[in-house]
Amino acid sequence: MSEMSFKQAKEIVERLEFSELALRKSFKDINTSTKTLTESSTELEKSLEKQKQVLTQIPKMNAKLTVLKSLIMINIGFIIGIFVGKFLL
Repeated sequence: MSEMSFKQAKEIVERLEFSELALRKSFKDINTSTKTLTESSTELEKSLEKQKQVLTQIPKMNAKLTVLKSLIMINIGFIIGIFVGKFLL
């Protein structure tokens, strides 16, 4: 039992070679996954920064829109006043 036949040794070597190939492929896949994960995490951080910027700009935009709406209403009132003054008075 201590002595191994040449055929058994050859089978063991083939299995070891297949295992080595499988391990190399696994390590390669792990490395590419890690790279992809770090790239996606940096993209996620960038998108979170953009979201923070948008959230800080929303109140400013709302204030600007209310001012713009009031200016439009003033202009409409001015135009109506001109027509009333011209045609009714």
